[in-house]
Amino acid sequence: MIDFIPVRPDISLVAILGYTLLAFAIGLVLTPWFLAFLKKNNLGKQLRVETIDGRDPAIFRKYHNDKWGTPTMGGLLIWGSIFLTIFGSRLFSFFGWVENSLLQRGQVYLPIFTLLALGTLGVVDDFINIRGVKKGLDWFPKLLFLLLIATAGALWFSLKLGYNEVHVPFYGPLWVGYWYIPIFIFILIGTANAVNVTDGLDGLASGLLAIAFGSFGVLAYLSGLSVLAAFCGVCVGAIAAFLWHNIPPALFFMGDTGSLALGGTLGVIALMIDQVLVLPLIGFIFVVEMLSVIIQLTSKKLRGGKKVFRAAPIHHHFEALDWGESKVTMRLWIIGFFAAFLGILVGIVG
Repeated sequence: MIDFIPVRPDISLVAILGYTLLAFAIGLVLTPWFLAFLKKNNLGKQLRVETIDGRDPAIFRKYHNDKWGTPTMGGLLIWGSIFLTIFGSRLFSFFGWVENSLLQRGQVYLPIFTLLALGTLGVVDDFINIRGVKKGLDWFPKLLFLLLIATAGALWFSLKLGYNEVHVPFYGPLWVGYWYIPIFIFILIGTANAVNVTDGLDGLASGLLAIAFGSFGVLAYLSGLSVLAAFCGVCVGAIAAFLWHNIPPALFFMGDTGSLALGGTLGVIALMIDQVLVLPLIGFIFVVEMLSVIIQLTSKKLRGGKKVFRAAPIHHHFEALDWGESKVTMRLWIIGFFAAFLGILVGIVG
């Protein structure tokens, strides 16, 4: 499947590491200014006033009430670090300091478009939440926009690039024809929402995203897509710079501005390198978090309000067991790392 993606030009491992560190450095340098900007404009998080099914979030308030007003929309910092690094590489190439830039249509335009499109949706959602008009965009317009972006991407992959197979580990390519379109839509929307749901504890989603992008960077590089691997490295560097100030207690949150954009981009990269069925391993915690919400809502609806977990998503269940926020985050990082490592192995061997 990756035959549809140009595998040239090549970028060395040293250059990939250099771009990763550059994105990290840019993020750290921009953080003080960006944080001051958020505080000056009162761009602080409003705590949710109800659960997904419209009830009072008593457990959430108990453990997160002191986070009211913490600056959000930190996803803009991640975006900025990624874009500045990519366009910086273009300048390096223009002046002859490097042979090839990262701004390559075949491997980078698609994830950049996804990052920008879903990030714009996240900005609108976060801004509505910040201004206190409501807890964010209503579910229908949010889903509709996601569906439009996902459908556009699916049609491009299927009709323009010719994607019509899914690689099954240890089996080989499975021809799906035009079923590739709904598969693409499901992956993009599902991954974006799963990361969004996971973004509920300081450092949790950002740490897991760094692991996931790093894992797909390894698989992209081994597939001959060194530019895409470098893009994944840049994402890791930018996320790591954000994570530097997002570990407990977080100075700011990424918000939907970051979680929707990065989640959707992760899904697109998995589709580009034909590792869709490895995505549930590399993003294992994201899958578990999303499933916990689905299970909780289904149980409440079918069992007269009875819950399976003390709170959902599942990281709040562990909080309710008095593990402590940092312990929950670290333990889920550890599980996520080992699952991602297994995903890399399956991606290589399978």
